[in-house]
Amino acid sequence: MATAQLPILQFVARNYKNFNARSTRDALFAYWDHIESGGRMYWAVAGAMSSAQLGISLAPAIRAGLVHGLSVTGANLEESLFRLVAHHSYKDFPDYRYFTKEDDTKILKQRMRRVTDTSIPEDEAFRSVEKFLVPMWKRATANGERRFWHEYFYELILSIPKSKYEGNPDDCWLLAAAKAKLPMVVPGHEDSTFGNIFASHVKFNDCSASIVKSGIEYMGQLYDDYRVMSKGKGVGFFQIGGGIAGDFPICVVPSIKYDLEQPVKPWAYFCQISDSTTSFGSYSGATPNEKITWDKLTEDTPMFVVESDATIVAPLMLDALLEAKANPKAAAAIIKASRAETKKHLAKR
Repeated sequence: MATAQLPILQFVARNYKNFNARSTRDALFAYWDHIESGGRMYWAVAGAMSSAQLGISLAPAIRAGLVHGLSVTGANLEESLFRLVAHHSYKDFPDYRYFTKEDDTKILKQRMRRVTDTSIPEDEAFRSVEKFLVPMWKRATANGERRFWHEYFYELILSIPKSKYEGNPDDCWLLAAAKAKLPMVVPGHEDSTFGNIFASHVKFNDCSASIVKSGIEYMGQLYDDYRVMSKGKGVGFFQIGGGIAGDFPICVVPSIKYDLEQPVKPWAYFCQISDSTTSFGSYSGATPNEKITWDKLTEDTPMFVVESDATIVAPLMLDALLEAKANPKAAAAIIKASRAETKKHLAKR
């Protein structure tokens, strides 16, 4: 019965025994333990995961209460919106590894912006959204309003007519997050297409730079959000990739402790999916233990690193978690049996 109800969780429990597979399984089980006990989970999403359509699994996970806050790059934020309004106009290039410079020049002339094996359509995505977003910025300037970067996108995605949808709204994580009013930070949002577009309108004096709250203000808001999320069983940290999307929010714990000089709970869980190898001074490839020295994690924090492709691992974990959410008793039985089998093979230390 459990297999019929939870095929993905059962598959992971049965097949994922060693190496990165074991890390994936253990991180999945610990994620579920944390959620099932009443804990919350904060996601940090780097890379181009929205263009890779992570929303197919992330959006239902948000709706199911498996994700409670987000740190995303400006690119991931806007690209979730692009997938909703311009999905049919995207083009895929599965043979991209064999492209020449001339091939990519042809793509440029087609007004497409390639992201690995897919491409964002300039006119249907950037220019279409621009018609909605720029007037919002101008109104905010005229009214002297100030908001966080993501709040403009929350308002926009909730107001776009359904007639403008090309993608499946159930697969749009930004729409799910906006409806759930999830706390969010978008550190370094200037480094995105609409960050550049906004800068140009500021340069032309169409908009005031002050209508977008700063990264420092984002951290100030995160202080408050973290206190709420960390109540009870605490909040875990689930990270895809490295860079500012992960480094910015994870610092909230030591900042509250040392800079605000206030008591704070440590992160209750940590998992990073990254294909970046550990190297000198590499945040993306740093092991979780290094974060102990920065007081971001403790020696008691469940820590996992999956050195693999997040486009493969994250949807697998999310769908397994969705199964567990729908069938918690069956999930508990599968996890208990898997852990019992693993325990038999653990060497004595």
